[in-house]
Amino acid sequence: MTTSIAQPYPTAYEQIAKSTIESGFTMASDVLTCSLLRTLASTKPSGRFLELGTGTGLSTSWILDGMDSDSKFISVDNDSKLLAIAASNLGHDKRLSLVNEDGGDWIKENTHLKFDYIFADTWSGKYFFLNETLALLKCGSLYIIDDMLSQPNWPEGHADKVSKLVSALEKRTDLTITKQNWATGIIIATKKVMTTNFLMNNN
Repeated sequence: MTTSIAQPYPTAYEQIAKSTIESGFTMASDVLTCSLLRTLASTKPSGRFLELGTGTGLSTSWILDGMDSDSKFISVDNDSKLLAIAASNLGHDKRLSLVNEDGGDWIKENTHLKFDYIFADTWSGKYFFLNETLALLKCGSLYIIDDMLSQPNWPEGHADKVSKLVSALEKRTDLTITKQNWATGIIIATKKVMTTNFLMNNN
């Protein structure tokens, strides 16, 4: 994982990073990815944000740092111990709601919600419930995933899952995507604004 960038870090980042190491959690987002998440968050004033896979809150802190004061952020994780680290460092921020629940269950329970920005950093929202997650996007909104390049902590057979996910995103006609061979491998997708011609061509 890249350890430094020539930019200011969020105030809470160093303490969260220290607690992350102490917890033994090894799947935190790369700091280059986090920097991009912050920049992209700044493009969504008064936005509605969703993170699937809070972990200890490292990426959460960067997204919060890019959000304006009128934005709202839901971050979901099923590991209460990791979520407690995020809560102790970020729980004071009234823009943030931390949810301790399985990501797939949360997605199924909240199909009525719409978001301007989704960072899917766990299996639910990427490899499971992809269509349901993309249905939560507003037109013109962002869907962001990382770890698309081979990682040393990938389990056996995971590369095939990544390949199938990338192929599924490439085939969708409602998304414009960019694949970045940078950091741990990032895909940024924007949900297209549906025009009359687009709807006619896809019926």
